[in-house]
Amino acid sequence: MDENEFRRHAEAALDTLKQHLIELEEADDAGFEVEEQNGVLNVLFEEPPGKFVITPNTPIRQIWISALSTSFKLDWDQEETAFVLPRTGEALTPLVDRLIGEHLAG
Repeated sequence: MDENEFRRHAEAALDTLKQHLIELEEADDAGFEVEEQNGVLNVLFEEPPGKFVITPNTPIRQIWISALSTSFKLDWDQEETAFVLPRTGEALTPLVDRLIGEHLAG
């Protein structure tokens, strides 16, 4: 995949994720806030304190998530037409939902 194609897929995936997280944030007391800065999504937690950073890594053509003291590196899966964590097969949004749940559960 060339850089332009990666950027299109990554921007679309991150925008979809951002909209999903904003809906969760507004729906009830989600326990987190979402911020976007220069194409990077930050999920900020008050209790327990924490921060997830979700960013495209263009040179490597991956989306990286820094969360729960771990780095998750998602590759583009052409069949799924989604960024997927190879180890578990989870797509970006379900993975972030799971990680948020794990963080909030403490």
